[in-house]
Amino acid sequence: MAHTHDQPMTVENMLKQDFWEALYQRDEHRIWSGNVNRNLSSEVAGLKPGRALDLGCGEGGDAIWLAKQGWTVDGADISTIALARAEEAGKEAGVEVRWLHRDILKWQPEEQYDLISAQYMHLPPDLRRDVFTAAAAAVRPGGSLLVVGHSPKAMREFDGQAPPLELFFEPEEITNFLGDAWEWIVETCETRGEGHHTDAVYRAKRL
Repeated sequence: MAHTHDQPMTVENMLKQDFWEALYQRDEHRIWSGNVNRNLSSEVAGLKPGRALDLGCGEGGDAIWLAKQGWTVDGADISTIALARAEEAGKEAGVEVRWLHRDILKWQPEEQYDLISAQYMHLPPDLRRDVFTAAAAAVRPGGSLLVVGHSPKAMREFDGQAPPLELFFEPEEITNFLGDAWEWIVETCETRGEGHHTDAVYRAKRL
């Protein structure tokens, strides 16, 4: 979730590619810092690098950080502008990432991964279920699913607009998307931070 622009921040708009293209176009450079999300770096610190997928990679900060840690990384996003910036940033950082233009709402990852990370991917409940169920299915045995997002406790405004509350979630909800729950061990399921910075952090490992 970031700045808004001419299109109102409605659920309907936020599910369209042109919403995100317009958001990234607002700034001719980058709209994100390029730094890794802190919950990703802390949760991944103890994991052995393997093959990773960054879902909704945006301008590539997390994917590039993972590549620097020795992961083989795919970064997927709906915005071609964001992916072009991610590719440029990856080259500047001297790492190789495979950038994939995908509509994550409809995409079923074709490959299996040791880590799938979704950072601040805010969707309405039915789409959240579809996307995270597909993500969980693409985690190979021994691999991890990491989902981080704003908790409903973090209700906030962006440019004077409040995003729809249904887009936020509590970490416990993600367990419902794992398929056979007995195949997984939940390693992190908590809210972190306070006020506007209250995040839901969920990490589970497939046995």
